Amino acid sequence: MLSIFVPHGASLARQSWEGGPIPEAAVWFDLVSPMLEEDKAVEQATGIAIPTREEMQEIEVSSRLYVENGARYMTATLMCNSDTATPKTTPVTFILAGHRLVTVRYDEPRPFVLIGNKLARQCPAGITGEMLLLELFDAVIDRAADILERAGAEIERVSHDVFEPEGRKADRALAYRYILKTIGRKGDLTSKIRESLVSIGRVVLFLANDAESLKWQKEMRNQLKTMQRDVQSLSDHATYLGNKITFLLDAMLGLISLEQNNIIKIFSVLAVVLMPPTLIASIYGMNFRHMPELDWPYGYPLALLVMLVAAVLPYFVFKWKRWL
Repeated sequence: MLSIFVPHGASLARQSWEGGPIPEAAVWFDLVSPMLEEDKAVEQATGIAIPTREEMQEIEVSSRLYVENGARYMTATLMCNSDTATPKTTPVTFILAGHRLVTVRYDEPRPFVLIGNKLARQCPAGITGEMLLLELFDAVIDRAADILERAGAEIERVSHDVFEPEGRKADRALAYRYILKTIGRKGDLTSKIRESLVSIGRVVLFLANDAESLKWQKEMRNQLKTMQRDVQSLSDHATYLGNKITFLLDAMLGLISLEQNNIIKIFSVLAVVLMPPTLIASIYGMNFRHMPELDWPYGYPLALLVMLVAAVLPYFVFKWKRWL
């Protein structure tokens, strides 16, 4: 799908391309899972080559940030579906060519929807592709900050559940399973955010280094510097959350190990407690003809008493040693 954005008064009008000529006043071409004819239409209108999906997925910096025929190609990894149980990342390519912006993507990152709706209501006069690019990056960074804030709050709740559990011991197995799943999901989300922030930071640095040669306005250069600081602070916070998740995982595994040790300890105590009575019962269960105690009138109750004492005595010894 190809969406073309054209300034219209104090707003940016969105048009869906269905063939035919592309307006000369268009400042943003948004390609979403583009067809071959849509790629060719944008290439003819802008004089650039649209990268393929395979080229966008390259991870080396030289394939993600480069200049070709006067156009600047920048590919960043953005978050998708962060509000669901299955967040993912997707590569998005931004191309600046002749004060026009071309975006190529195969998913729906939320910042694109937010910026499209925002500029449809009101946009600055004389908007250019450079200004659109900064608006998009600003929305992407704000979105990453929101995701990190939400993840931090959920990690804090998990920390409370780990160190201040509520409910009966019988429910702890289910609680531990839920906590482990939550820790795993938040760890996966945090690692994806960190990956996205690293790629965004590289793109912003690439633009900041070229801002002087592109003769960008001072305000736009200052905006790039602010973005660099924001990305760095968010990356530090993502690293902090990753370390906290690792700590919670270690603590959770330690608590599970303690619970397992307690269960094994109970079985060990039962084995020790039942060992002397079993020994006594085994002795008097032998079928020898000459066993004097078998003829005692009080032999049976005495044997029961000895077995009881032999079972209770280790229990109190363990209690006294505080092993139970």
